[in-house]
Amino acid sequence: MKRAICRFARVLLAVAVTFALAAGNEVRAEVSRFAIPSISTTRNDGSSFGLIVPNLVTDQDKELRYLVTPLFVVNTIVGAQGALNIFRYDTGGREMRIIASYSEKIERKFVFSYIDPAFSNGRYALSVGASFFKNATMRFFGISQQTPESDETNYTARETRAHWKFGVHLNEVTQIAIGERFREVRVQRGATDLPFTAEVFPTVDGIQGATILGHRATFHYDTRDSLVAPTDGTQVSAYAELNQNLQNGDNPVFYRYALEMKKLFPSESKRLILVVRGNLQTTFGRQVPFYERSSLGGQNNLRGYGVDRFIDDHLVGLNIEQRIHVLRARIFNVAAEFEIAPFVDMGKVFNTFKKRQLQDYEVTPGIGFRGMVRPSVVGRVDYGYSSEGGAVFAGLDFPF
Repeated sequence: MKRAICRFARVLLAVAVTFALAAGNEVRAEVSRFAIPSISTTRNDGSSFGLIVPNLVTDQDKELRYLVTPLFVVNTIVGAQGALNIFRYDTGGREMRIIASYSEKIERKFVFSYIDPAFSNGRYALSVGASFFKNATMRFFGISQQTPESDETNYTARETRAHWKFGVHLNEVTQIAIGERFREVRVQRGATDLPFTAEVFPTVDGIQGATILGHRATFHYDTRDSLVAPTDGTQVSAYAELNQNLQNGDNPVFYRYALEMKKLFPSESKRLILVVRGNLQTTFGRQVPFYERSSLGGQNNLRGYGVDRFIDDHLVGLNIEQRIHVLRARIFNVAAEFEIAPFVDMGKVFNTFKKRQLQDYEVTPGIGFRGMVRPSVVGRVDYGYSSEGGAVFAGLDFPF
C-alpha cells in the first residue's frame, strides 16, 4: 500500500507540474516552484510530516492566477497520504478549486467548487460545488456542553455533498440569495483506538446515517473592501433553512436559523486590524442527526478544541482577533504579506433559551500566523489553548 501511495504522489507531482506549465503558457506568465516541509499536529488528526511543492503561476502584471500544490505526507493515524490542490483565480473574485487526496488508511477526498461573486456583469452571485470524502478521525462526545472528555469516541464520516447558491445584488453592499444543499452521511468505524461511536451511542439520532436535502434563503450585507483578505468594513449574514431528512419517515423536517455579524477596525496605517465576530445559530425539530445540530470547536470557532467538540440544538459565539502586520516581501515572483494574530474565542451550545442555560461559556485564547498573497490567497496556522490541552489548525482563508 505504501508503494501505491508513493506512486500516486509521483503521479500527482507530474500532473501538477504539467498543469502549472500549461497554465503558464496559456497566460504567457511565469511559473515559480519550490519545496517546503510540511509538519503539523492537531487534536483530532494526529501528527504529519512530509513535503509540499507549491507552483505559483502569475500573469504579466505579477498577479497570481493559479496555485497548484502537490503534497505528500505521512500521518500517525491514517498513514501515507498524497494530495493535489489546484486553485484558479480570475478577475472579479472568480475562483475555482479542485482538491483530491488518497490515504493509506480509509481517508479519501475529492472536492470541486466554483464561485463567481460578480456573475453576469456583476448583477448576480453564483456558487456551485460537490464533494466526496471519508474523514476517519471524527469525534463525538455526546450532546450538550457538559459532555466529559472521557466520553470521547471516534468514527469515519463517509459523506457525499453538493450545493448551489444564486444571489441577486440589490445594490453594491446588499444581496439576497437562495440555494440548496444535498448531504448523504454514513457513520463507519474510525481509524483510531478510541471506542466506536456507533457502539457507545447506538441510539443517538443520525447514527444510522442520513440523507439531507436543505433549502436556504440568505440575506447578505457586506461593506468589506475584499472578500478574501479584507482590511476594513462590516459584514452581516442571516439565513433561514428548511431541511428534509429523506431517511426519516417519522420526523423528516427540521429548521435552522443563523445570524452572523463581523466588524473590522483598522488602524490608520492598517498595520493593526481588530476583528470582532458574533454568531447565533438555532436548530428546531425532532430527531435531528447529531452532525446536523449546532456545534463548537474546530478551525473557525472555539479553536482550543477539536472539530465538533460540543454539540446541541443552539449556539452563541464571540470571536475577537487582533491581526498585526509584521512583514511584506516579494517571494518567488509574488508579493506576500505576513501577520500574527492573537485571539480569544468564546462560545456555548445549549438546548433552551432559559437564562440559566446562557452562562458558563467556554473560552479559548490563542495565536495565529498568516501568510497572504492579496487579493486571492490566505494561508494560516492557528493555535488555541483549552482545558483539554489545546489544538492546532492549518488551512486556507481567514477563520472569519
